[in-house]
Amino acid sequence: VALCKGFFSCGQEPFVADEYIERLAWRTPGGGSRGGEAFDPKRLLEEFVNHIQELQVMDERIQRKVEKLEQQCQKEAKEFAKKVQELQKSNQVAFQHFQELDEHISYVATKVCHLGDQLEGVNTPRQRAVEAQKLMKYFNEFLDGELKSDVFTNSEKIKEAADIIQKLHLIAQELPFDSLMGFCCYPLFSPGKYHDLECQLIQEFTSAQRRGEISRMREVAAVLLHFKGYSHCVDVYIKQCQEGAFLRNDVFEDAAILCQRVNKQVGEIFSNPETVLAKLIQNIFEVKLQSYVKDQLEEHRKSDAEQYLKNLYDLYTRTTNLSSKLMEFNLGTDKQTFLSKLIKAIFISYLENYIEVEIGYLKSRSAMILQRYYDSKNHQKRSIGTGGIQDLKERLRQRTNLPLGPSIDTHGETFLSQEVVVNLLQETKQAFERCHRLSDPSDLPKNAFRIFSMLVEFLCTEHIDYALETGLAGIPSSDSKNANLYFLDVVHQANTIFHLFDKQFNDHLMPLISSSPKLSECLQKKKDIIEQMEVKLDMGIDTLNCMIGQMKHILAAEQKKTDFKPEDENNVLIQYTNACVKVCGYVRKQVEKIRNSMDGKNVDTVLMEFGVRFHRLIYEHLQQYSYSCMGGMLAICDVAEYRKCAKDFKIALVLQLFDTLHALCNLLVVAPDNLKQVCSGEQLANLDKNILHSFVQLRVDYRSARLARHFS
Repeated sequence: VALCKGFFSCGQEPFVADEYIERLAWRTPGGGSRGGEAFDPKRLLEEFVNHIQELQVMDERIQRKVEKLEQQCQKEAKEFAKKVQELQKSNQVAFQHFQELDEHISYVATKVCHLGDQLEGVNTPRQRAVEAQKLMKYFNEFLDGELKSDVFTNSEKIKEAADIIQKLHLIAQELPFDSLMGFCCYPLFSPGKYHDLECQLIQEFTSAQRRGEISRMREVAAVLLHFKGYSHCVDVYIKQCQEGAFLRNDVFEDAAILCQRVNKQVGEIFSNPETVLAKLIQNIFEVKLQSYVKDQLEEHRKSDAEQYLKNLYDLYTRTTNLSSKLMEFNLGTDKQTFLSKLIKAIFISYLENYIEVEIGYLKSRSAMILQRYYDSKNHQKRSIGTGGIQDLKERLRQRTNLPLGPSIDTHGETFLSQEVVVNLLQETKQAFERCHRLSDPSDLPKNAFRIFSMLVEFLCTEHIDYALETGLAGIPSSDSKNANLYFLDVVHQANTIFHLFDKQFNDHLMPLISSSPKLSECLQKKKDIIEQMEVKLDMGIDTLNCMIGQMKHILAAEQKKTDFKPEDENNVLIQYTNACVKVCGYVRKQVEKIRNSMDGKNVDTVLMEFGVRFHRLIYEHLQQYSYSCMGGMLAICDVAEYRKCAKDFKIALVLQLFDTLHALCNLLVVAPDNLKQVCSGEQLANLDKNILHSFVQLRVDYRSARLARHFS
């Protein structure tokens, strides 16, 4: 089996000894693997022995072949190693030859460089001599007065002619005038001759520009680069570029298009395109834009401040936008400073006193808006002294009768207008935008604060504060009949307006002062305004006295003594009294008005105060009547209705007070035997006994000995 594994392990399928023995037995006659044959163990053993011998012979033959191949492999390995050694020796020899060749090449190159230097030393003087000879030849032609050389007669060789004349001009300038040569040469190479050639070149450049021949313009510009008139060539180019470029009304858009077109072209013509483009832009700013800005602003500078400010903002914005577009071009190293100086040169005379014009316009415009509003109401503003915040707090603490001067009948007018507020805020918003754009960065916070002060003066003081003072002065006394409580409408509108004021403070003022010391100053000013208004709103809480007074009038007019002591105890058809219905209706309207007029914690504070006074009024009102059994039931129904009304306050204390009052009213109807039990209940146990006694005394049967005995 081991031999078989060795012979057949190189096959594709793995060798399995059991299967191999099984196949061998199957092929052997008498092996017993095929059905119908008798099993012959001897024959099978003989077959196995013969097969093993064959395998051993095969193993020996293969082993000899393996040994022969191993010997052959060892022989070839020795030959290969010997060949590698020979190749290494050849490589070393070749490397030595390469080093020798490299040294020889370096030696030859050194000799060649030395020879080249010698040749250059000989050739340079020779070239100079040739150039000098040519100049002398041309010089002789000028002396003879006959220009015969092709370079002077061929108009296409103006570049070479200009180069020659430039050199001769320099030579002539170096010759002393008092020498014979200098005296002879001066008429030939005087500034006039030099200038004539410059004019010819510039004229050629101009003609080429009109024809649109960029290559010819580049050629002539390269020649003029060494002449004094090169700058004049640039001026001519700039002038011709602007011909027909400003035909539309929008000079800024025309300037941007012109610069875009020239930027693509100037690099193909001049060797210093950034200088030429910068000079073009400077010319546009100093001539076209400055003239346009002056015409637009001087027209309204003294006659119409509003239009002047609008034009100034618009022109400055469009100029800076144009500058931003020009920043894309190559104008040299510090193009930001270059463009800023050009803009400053145009607007400096207008920006120096900008804020004074802005404040003056804002002041007059705001005053006009307010006056126009009061005129539309046929109202003459009264001078109402408000005093300081501490004075207001003292008046609030003392709860005086609002000594704000004579009572003012506002006829339901709040003297607050959303339109006026929107107009004032819009004017201020535009002023902040102009301030941001036109103010110097160092002056921006200071200027923004001045604009904010104008807004505070006219919106907060002259409009909101005046309306609050007028509203306070118009609050009726608590004993007035059919009084209209317009102060809550004033509070509602003032609250809405202040939210708009606060939004503009955060959206438009804060970004301008956020990183300056003016921030704390503005925040303090805003805090003072809020505190002053809150103090006046707190003073307006006396409006609640008027509400309570109105409720007293309703109760006095509608509540009858017979409501709680009916003549016919068995014929009571109502669930609650008419006075209760009207009072609850009035209270619900006032609660809704308070919620609509205020926000935040102010709502809960005012409603709590109103609810407590409402409870006190009903409590004192119920103490004025005597109650029969059926009247007590009706009083309980009334209080239950008042308690439903108190739920609208959504104040826990107010609801608790009315729950207790409802429990007290049960004392009016409970049986005498149960009085002590009811008084010791959860809601009444903590009340003073005198309070309980005062309610029991309201019963018509209180004088009966039985009731007095049970309650004692």
